[in-house]
Amino acid sequence: MLRIGLTGGIGAGKSALSATFAKCGAVIVDGDVIAREVVQPGTEGLAALVEAFGDDILLPDGSLDRPALAAKAFRDDEARQKLNGIVHPLVGKRRAEIIESVPADSVVVEDIPLLVESGMAPLFPLVVIVYADVEVRLRRLVDQRGMPESDARARIAAQATDEQRRAVADVWVDNSGSPDDLVRRAHDVWDNRILPFAHNLSRHQAALAAARLVPPDPTWPDQALRIVNRLKTACGHRAIRVDHIGSTAVPGLPAKDVVDVQITVESLAVADELVEPLLAAGYPRIEGIGADVAKPQARSRVEEYDHSDDPSLWRKRFHGSADPGRPTNVHIRVDGWPNQQFALLFKDWMTAEPEVAAEYVNVKRAAAERAGGDTASYVEAKEPWFADAYRRAWAWADATGWKP
Repeated sequence: MLRIGLTGGIGAGKSALSATFAKCGAVIVDGDVIAREVVQPGTEGLAALVEAFGDDILLPDGSLDRPALAAKAFRDDEARQKLNGIVHPLVGKRRAEIIESVPADSVVVEDIPLLVESGMAPLFPLVVIVYADVEVRLRRLVDQRGMPESDARARIAAQATDEQRRAVADVWVDNSGSPDDLVRRAHDVWDNRILPFAHNLSRHQAALAAARLVPPDPTWPDQALRIVNRLKTACGHRAIRVDHIGSTAVPGLPAKDVVDVQITVESLAVADELVEPLLAAGYPRIEGIGADVAKPQARSRVEEYDHSDDPSLWRKRFHGSADPGRPTNVHIRVDGWPNQQFALLFKDWMTAEPEVAAEYVNVKRAAAERAGGDTASYVEAKEPWFADAYRRAWAWADATGWKP
């Protein structure tokens, strides 16, 4: 199952986007619909709201007077938190019941108005944000929904900012134009991002990326942060740490457009426990890559590090992202083993030593040209340089007192 988190500011067009996804075949789990369901007359949700906000939030027939509730619940942060504390757990419980009832290979789009505010973004393999300018949203709320302008502005101000939404967005869909424009954008996202992602995930295969260098992308760190947060959530306590590593973690360095992330665990047995959680998060295990190439021994003067050339200490588990829009390598390595230590050291060494970074770029360019886009050949072509780089990196670590 591919679970997608869909959100955006009030009036941005979440419902219109999810309706198009539904026509494409997605199962829509609408947070607004569920939020209404859990506060119907006779529910524990409505009883809790009355207790918290008073019985003047009820209509004569005993149902919820939503404008009256909004006037109280959105007047300040404390009141809004009280509302969310009542409704969110009930919505979450009902959402889980719905998802458990659908086929296992479904594409489930969860329309969650406060996905960003509630910190739920890392729970999803893909987060789609629908965007419209604040003034566009305001006019929609006033003209199409008949909402008083003061209420509309209060609702917008109470939600996450555009910057906060961008921070969690894997896909950003601009809905500032016409409904037809949104439909076209939705189909593009569905056909070229969501369907290939779901296809790869159902077959437990990672998205392929050619071994070609591209100029440094200033958004790589932000993209990596989303991935790191997602992996931390998927791994929970079994991950000692999760780090952005590799060339995309070095500022200004040309690289393959592939984000490398390292999950540090206490043993390979723990790594094997992560197969299903990582698959659910969108990162299937890649069989056939069970170790890094052992480097020549380079024992550091820092006593706690044993930089052994024992191949058994260079083993790992390897996963990749099924998302074609964000190729990612996930290396799971054991805490304190030389490959785990070197991954952390290499990034810092490259960042601190621009001349070494420039040297490495030349090595990568030559390797990419020789490999012709084949990743395995590219990695193999770089390996001779790494044998000496390993010694040099640890000499730098000793000289600077580097710690992981």
